[in-house]
Order: sequence, then structure tokens, then C-alpha cells
Amino acid sequence: MEAILKDPGGAVIGLDFDGTLAPIVPDPASARIHPEAPGVLAELGAHVAAVAIVTGRPAATVLELGPGLADVPGLVVLGHYGFERWEGGRISAPPPPAGVPRAEAELPLLLSSLGLSDVTIEDKGRAVAVHTRRAADPEGALAALREPLARLAAEHDLVLEPGRMVLELRPPGMDKGQALGLFLAERAARSVMFVGDDLGDLAAFDAVAGSGLPGVTVCSGSAEVALLAERADIVVDGPEGVVALISELASAVSRS
Repeated sequence: MEAILKDPGGAVIGLDFDGTLAPIVPDPASARIHPEAPGVLAELGAHVAAVAIVTGRPAATVLELGPGLADVPGLVVLGHYGFERWEGGRISAPPPPAGVPRAEAELPLLLSSLGLSDVTIEDKGRAVAVHTRRAADPEGALAALREPLARLAAEHDLVLEPGRMVLELRPPGMDKGQALGLFLAERAARSVMFVGDDLGDLAAFDAVAGSGLPGVTVCSGSAEVALLAERADIVVDGPEGVVALISELASAVSRS
């Protein structure tokens, strides 16, 4: 934090989206960014090297669920764990992997065979997610799905990404840690902060630790993911706490 405050122009501020900037909700399509987040990120973005949202969501979805984010100075959205990039109004990405639609086509029959018709399938374009939060027994459904979805992912050359009441089938070869590490090198960062809430953010925490830069990791705390809080330098109370922390940091760098 001291390095960021002394030299904000060399700092990269990385953040997850769901559970970090936007509260977790039963229906992912109903998620919305914390109303104060775009404003505080805009204030911070005017002073740091870059603000990077690193998320499993498609970049376009993040901007749709986060009105005002497109106006944040220096914002980059690394969607689909870094396979996709939004910057300056443009999205760049490789073609979607063939395995995703094939796996998605098999999901309804698989879920029916397991008696799990009350889970939700989310088509993310370059990935497909199965959410159990709205099921009668969310934890039980998650446990029942792990092995069958791992087999389905392997059959279609995908990997299974666990999260908060969700299992996601996505392409291999990139994660939040790789995405963040590449971005830090690209921007010649001199310090870094990363804020996350879920197991997929552990790779980004590792990237902060392995970067050789002064870095700080922040957990948007919840009762669902204790491991991330154990690994974090700072733990705050959900998106509300994230916004408060970013607001304090923005105020401090604007005075430096």
C-alpha cells in the first residue's frame, strides 16, 4: 500500500467482478455493480497506471452489468479469465473453442439423469456454467455435480473451474493469474493490488506474490470461501467493503 501511495502512476489495480464489485445474487443475469463502484474507480483510475477487471464473465457482460465502467480512465476488462480483452471500446478475443457448445448440448440430459433439474445453466459464450444457488439443496447439488462435470469437461478438452455455488466448464491455457501477470509485464507495473472473492482468484493472488513487485491482496469476504481470506493481506466485508477501501485509496492518491 505504501508503494502504491508513493507512486500511484506505477500501480495496477486488479479486481474481480462478481462478489467483489457486484454482490452475489441467485440469478447471475440479475447481478449489478455496486452503485458507488464506477465513481470511485473513475477517481482512482485518473491517478494509477491502470484499473483491470479480471473476470470469468464475458467483457461485454461486465460492461452491461456495470453501467459507468466504460468511463473509468485506463480501464481494461480481461474477460473469460483473460482470453478476452476490452479496452477503449473494442473487444479482442480468439475464436470460441468447439468443446464449449458440445458440452453445453449434453448438459440437460446429464442434469436430468442426476435429478438436478433445479440448477441453472449459464451460456457464457466461451464457457458454460452450472449454478446451484437456486437449487433446493445448493451444497448437495454442487457435490453431486463435481465428478460428472469433470468427466464432461475432460471429454471436450475443457477444464472445470469451481466457484461460489457454481461449476464452470471453460477452455484450458489461461487463468486469472496468467492474465494478471501478463498485464503487469505489459504495463511495466511498479506495484499491484488485486481484489477478489472466490477460488478462481487464488491464481491472481499467486501472480501478485510471484511478480516481484510490491503487492497487496484483498479478499471481499464471505462465509462461503474461507481459503481466500486466509491468503489475503486485507479482508473487507463484501462489495460494500471493497468500495469503501477503493474510495479511501482514491482519496489518498489524489492527495499524494
